[in-house]
Amino acid sequence: MTLIEALTKKNKMFLAGKWVSGEKIIEVLDPQDNSLIATVPAANEKDVLHSIEEAKKGAKIAADMPTHERIAILNRAADWIYEHKEKYAMTIAREGSKTIKEARKEVVRCIETLRISAEEARRINGETISFDQMPGSEDRMGYYYRFPVGIIVAITPFNDPLNLVAHKVGPAIASGNAIIVKPAPATPLSALLLAEAFEKAGLPPKVLSVITGYPSDMGESLITHSAIRMISFTGGLATGQAIMQKAGLKKMNLELGSNSPVIVLEDADLEEAVESTVSGAFWAAGQNCLGVQRLYVQEDIYRDFVGKFVNRTQQYRVGNKLSEETDMGPMISEKEAKRVESWVNEAVGKGAKLLCGGKRQGSFYYPTVLENVPADCKLATEEVFGPVVTIHSVPDLDTAIFQSNNVDFGLQAGIFTRDLNRAFGAIRELDVGGVMVNDSSDYRIDAMPFGGVKGSGLGREGIKFALQEMTETKVVCFKVSSKRS
Repeated sequence: MTLIEALTKKNKMFLAGKWVSGEKIIEVLDPQDNSLIATVPAANEKDVLHSIEEAKKGAKIAADMPTHERIAILNRAADWIYEHKEKYAMTIAREGSKTIKEARKEVVRCIETLRISAEEARRINGETISFDQMPGSEDRMGYYYRFPVGIIVAITPFNDPLNLVAHKVGPAIASGNAIIVKPAPATPLSALLLAEAFEKAGLPPKVLSVITGYPSDMGESLITHSAIRMISFTGGLATGQAIMQKAGLKKMNLELGSNSPVIVLEDADLEEAVESTVSGAFWAAGQNCLGVQRLYVQEDIYRDFVGKFVNRTQQYRVGNKLSEETDMGPMISEKEAKRVESWVNEAVGKGAKLLCGGKRQGSFYYPTVLENVPADCKLATEEVFGPVVTIHSVPDLDTAIFQSNNVDFGLQAGIFTRDLNRAFGAIRELDVGGVMVNDSSDYRIDAMPFGGVKGSGLGREGIKFALQEMTETKVVCFKVSSKRS
């Protein structure tokens, strides 16, 4: 049996340590050719409520687990994935949009995410407090420490179906929480494989669930149930806002996307800027919340940059995801490719100039570059989440910063310049959660704080920072008698 044939099977979901079938199923299709990869259960509200009840017990088990056991389990899960890394990569590539080369990189990052989670588990520390700083409190001493929130619900997207799940599961386990994962219906298999890794690693039952299916079948208990103490969501702005309105009094970590800008100044290394931003724009067919969507190029180098950027874009090899020669595969569905096509057509209809691309073939949308995009187009202000870049000529840095900030998002931005003064000026003025200097907006390592401002969300991911979100602070104060026996 080949690896591809092995993936084509009827899967079960992972509820509180048990592999469970469902009354209904959903089909997992390869977006490249719409072929059936596998089926998974379509969970209902009864399944959701069961997972929550089991997670109540799992939260107690997880909180009581010694730190060294959490560390060992996380490392064993990472080891398991490393031993089966090609299976994980093939699963990512088949169910999603990534090429096999991109998928392998995601597997490496997932392993790193779990290993960092293991390391950070030993660093969940508190501090002593000088209570005698307050007059009258000379006889008091104490400290604070951090404790797990309890049950976390993680709602994850399709574009990084393994590592973005690991970014929620790893810190949750490291900090002693129970977690229920609801992966994107289009890409549930990678999340189920992550659950398998933790099962093989010896994670106690009830601590982790991966529940598959559609929200319409599950009801709203994953959002509204009073036992859920935190929701970690990665996805679109409208869905994030709806979750906040329904959830009630819960901790929230919301990563809601962006339309990231990159500024290229006249003193930039053009070759480096072009190579970095082309990769940043078209990685995973542009379905990347950090992907380069808007380029602001200083007018003196504008034509030179545009020529080099378009030339490099036209060299991109679009095709079979599983080929080692392919640079970019399909979008997650033909529906999404048609949406991007309509946005580009809108811009062109309003006067934008199409420099290359603008072609759709099924779920494939070819790398596309436009200039002179009017401000009232969707491409100018919304997140395209596809392989489309708009390029704008600007007279100076101040104009580039103003236009970069003149949107409702603020996740990450990039700037290319050799001038430290201008780099630090941009760092100070750009209204985003991260600034990459002489790099694409999509640069990220898994240990850094990650999140945005404005419509890009609330809170920060990155293991150390997710651990802070997934724990609460408890203060302890002793009043000590001053009398001696």
